[in-house]
Amino acid sequence: MTRKYIAIAGNMGSGKSSLVDFLCKHFALKPFFEYNDFNPFLPLFYKDMKRWAFHSQMHFLTHKFRIHRELDSCPDTVVQDRSIYEDAEIFAFNLFKQGCMSKDEWRTYCDLYETMISAIKPPDLLIYLNCPIKTLKKRIARRGRAIEKNVPDEYIKRLERYYKRWLSKYDKSPVLELSTERMDYIEDFIHRQDLMKSISKHL
Repeated sequence: MTRKYIAIAGNMGSGKSSLVDFLCKHFALKPFFEYNDFNPFLPLFYKDMKRWAFHSQMHFLTHKFRIHRELDSCPDTVVQDRSIYEDAEIFAFNLFKQGCMSKDEWRTYCDLYETMISAIKPPDLLIYLNCPIKTLKKRIARRGRAIEKNVPDEYIKRLERYYKRWLSKYDKSPVLELSTERMDYIEDFIHRQDLMKSISKHL
């Protein structure tokens, strides 16, 4: 099989990590997850968002770019849980729209982002996991992550709107949209076969 790069995109609770695990098991892919290194600006950001949003997002963007460079140099077919595109198009954009970044900061961020994505290989396939807000909230509550404990409903809804906005203009690769509300590719054989057939068309 020719070396491919698959990116998994979707809101929090949509099932990205589960799908990455599944694909690695059934297609022997190499996974790339979001980095878990400490962002020194994050504690400051939570205390004063307008003062530190730009610094925090620049740190995330730089580290995500490093992951992409590592990914680009990997000889194996790879699958990534949340790409650099989502960092900018969803999360940083949300902070700008909320007034946490000035126009000059946002322009500077976007200039660096555009420079970075021109230097990396885009995905061969983007898999977008679509899921209703109600189901996302249930999954987030069920997994019980401390950082997600008090996430407002409006925040999840905003992210969902920005995902739709981004996908409406995304043209760097084919997009496979999967509804994960009722899809059970872990336990359901038919769902699993359908999923594997859909993905195999692009591998």
